[in-house]
Amino acid sequence: MKQVLRFLATVPLALLLYALLLVLGIISLVWNFAAMLLFPVLPADMGRTLGRRVIALAYRSFWAAASAVGMMRIDASCLDALRDECGVIFVANHPTMLDALLLVARLPRSACIMKAELMKNVFLGAGARLARYIRNDSARAMVRLSVEDLRNGGQLVIFPEGTRTVTRPLNQFRPGVTLIAKLAQAPIQTVFIDTDSPYLGKGWPLWRLPPLPIVFTLRLGRRFAPERDSDALLGEIEQYFRLSMEPQAHDAQPACQTSRAPTLS
Repeated sequence: MKQVLRFLATVPLALLLYALLLVLGIISLVWNFAAMLLFPVLPADMGRTLGRRVIALAYRSFWAAASAVGMMRIDASCLDALRDECGVIFVANHPTMLDALLLVARLPRSACIMKAELMKNVFLGAGARLARYIRNDSARAMVRLSVEDLRNGGQLVIFPEGTRTVTRPLNQFRPGVTLIAKLAQAPIQTVFIDTDSPYLGKGWPLWRLPPLPIVFTLRLGRRFAPERDSDALLGEIEQYFRLSMEPQAHDAQPACQTSRAPTLS
């Protein structure tokens, strides 16, 4: 009986979750249609700025609405002080499919490195092309475009695990990010994404009811300078992530922290 009551208590929030996802999907469709028309007529710099700002605004509005109705509890405020800093690489762990949305919502200068097939996605492709997001199908082109974007004052969001975390706490890092940092002479700012929710983690489908509310806390870690030996730096950053994700090892700024909310199952 207790389990039934607890399940029923989650139903209104779950309905709100899917309603908000539906609204986000509709907004994405409308914006992608507009972006498809704007892409050939806007200068590249204007399209990049407009595209990134609209994406950031849409995702930030989604998180605000989800938080206002009590469905999610999100603290990503530690990124706000860095939103206008040029030429920074943000490196984060990757527990869920929502991670990129969390970061770009607070970083309107940022570009993501995306799977090439997502550039054809009806909900994402045209908007990503307008914003000059970067495809990952060619390693050489990915590095070159990332370096150019950083030198032009952009920011870069990268998940060096390459995919959502399969082996907790962290997948092995893939090469690329430290090479980009070396070539662009860009600092690497580490970001930790903490969540108690399995929602949209590896193997969790979109339609499956998650424990609610969903809690995300973002916290800043160390900033690494680019180094000549990019492979050694990649290993150092991976080791830093592993040590910092151990229980009671958080070294985040106090302003990035928030209390955990209870979840319903």
